[in-house]
Amino acid sequence: MSTDILDRPVADADQEQAFVTLTVADQLCGVPVLGVRDILGEQTITRIPLSPEEIAGSLNLRGRIVTAIDLRRRLHLPSAPTGTKRMSVVAEQGGELYALLVDSVAEVMTLKSSAFERNPPTLSPTWATYSTGIYRLENRLLVVLDVAKLLAFAEKG
Repeated sequence: MSTDILDRPVADADQEQAFVTLTVADQLCGVPVLGVRDILGEQTITRIPLSPEEIAGSLNLRGRIVTAIDLRRRLHLPSAPTGTKRMSVVAEQGGELYALLVDSVAEVMTLKSSAFERNPPTLSPTWATYSTGIYRLENRLLVVLDVAKLLAFAEKG
């Protein structure tokens, strides 16, 4: 019995991926929605002495201590202007919760897998280190962040 091309499963190109979109220093980014546990508004963060500069401190999320990571510092970007209210995208890594401090969180965006591209050579090395690739939207570039890589230093420390 021969296999007809019409009997094959639908190609990966037709699949869609959902991302929580956020901004860091005016750059539109996305993290896979399945990796997001919570989204928080401005939180009180307690500084942790002797921690790396990327760790903004810790916060209390419904009785759990969550390590807050400043994505601007992690990506070697200028600090947010004083008085700027920031949001947190909470993700889990190795059984621990981490809050990624971002400038804003926008929406959940569903994009076709066929539109996904690997990091272009023009993407800065720092961004490329923490990105799995990009989507070219109508008038913006969406950088897909690799949360595991962003949090990798936490496992070493």
